Amino acid sequence: MKKVLQIGRKSKVKKAKAAEVVSLKEYGALDLDSKVALIQELIPLGLMHIEEELRVEIRRLAGDKYQRNGLPGHDRWGKQKGSVYVKDQKIPIMVQRVRDTINDNEVSLRSYEKFQQPTNLDEGLFRRVLHGLSCRNYRECAEAIPEAFSLSPSTVSRRYIRASSRKLKEMMQRSLGGHDFVAVVMDGKHFGEDEIIIAVGITMEGKKIVLGMIQAATENHKVCKDFLYELIERGLKYDSGLLCIIDGAKGLRKAINEVFGNKGIVQRCQWHKRGNVLSYLPKGIQEQFRNKLQRAYNKETYEQAKKALQSIRSELKLLNESAVRSLDEGFEETLTIHKLGMHTELKRSFRTSNIIESVMAVVGQKTDKVDYWKNSNQKQRWIASSLLYIEQRLNRVNGYRHLLKLREAIQREAGIINGKEVAA
Repeated sequence: MKKVLQIGRKSKVKKAKAAEVVSLKEYGALDLDSKVALIQELIPLGLMHIEEELRVEIRRLAGDKYQRNGLPGHDRWGKQKGSVYVKDQKIPIMVQRVRDTINDNEVSLRSYEKFQQPTNLDEGLFRRVLHGLSCRNYRECAEAIPEAFSLSPSTVSRRYIRASSRKLKEMMQRSLGGHDFVAVVMDGKHFGEDEIIIAVGITMEGKKIVLGMIQAATENHKVCKDFLYELIERGLKYDSGLLCIIDGAKGLRKAINEVFGNKGIVQRCQWHKRGNVLSYLPKGIQEQFRNKLQRAYNKETYEQAKKALQSIRSELKLLNESAVRSLDEGFEETLTIHKLGMHTELKRSFRTSNIIESVMAVVGQKTDKVDYWKNSNQKQRWIASSLLYIEQRLNRVNGYRHLLKLREAIQREAGIINGKEVAA
């Protein structure tokens, strides 16, 4: 076994110990089980090949050890402490020096220079921290060998900030013009004293795309309006009509009306409406009316659902006028998917805000472990990183084969023919 290096460093700084690596000749002599075990370690295997590449170049320049069969005037010139990157981990090694005695200068090793350039810098560390590994415990839990440099909590934190800053910039600046959206789902999630409003778009192929986010105290009208205009500036198209699925926030509803006009067809989340109505009722009868409301919203046609809800309204009028007013508020918009004639095909995906609720839940898994938000930038970096990670794993919406039919229904409702608005 070859000793790669041992670097002694004083004071509180971590001491880099020796890392062991086999040569290619030794590796070839191993049995299958030993090879598999070594391959599974990855880092030692990478060091082995790095050592071999360096030896090949040194042999080409200075010849074999104790032999003068290299390039004229090129000699081995001792060793020096150095380091190479294996993936995103910096590993200490000893590097053979070569000197050109004719020109009296040191010869740089091209292979060594290449190995000093990290690949996917910060990305591996970024994924580990995002998935729950704290900066303080990173050194003990890192995948690389313990001899790796740059594993102090402060260094891990700096590298995570760099990586997450790139994710935030990517999400906030990427163009939306290449997608044909048929629906947008919007909702907010509390982070400390702030609320982050997030929008997810549904393409005509049924793919879910994170459109963006904005930080605010509440889902007020001005903030939501600015948010929608920002999405339009980045390429969000709404001329063909959009189904806008929201939980019923008045500020968001008003912003949709002002920005999208009649081309923004609103579907209020039926489950949010159900919860709002039940909150006015005594606990003893909440389950009874929950089932009644659910059966009403499960009706296949607009007429059937409206009739069932009006029957429930009559019952509520005898019990609690506040519950009646809650049911009346946005009544028709909770039945939009029924009115469009798409309830049977798209009820699982488009009658509630569950699409974004599930995204919020996974964001919470990534961010809830942060018990202290230092500033707005930290908050937005974490959320953007989580959203982009989640986006890659989102499935197409249920019923995506019916989205062309949905667009046609939206355009009929909005009075749009061939992309142009028709005057009433």
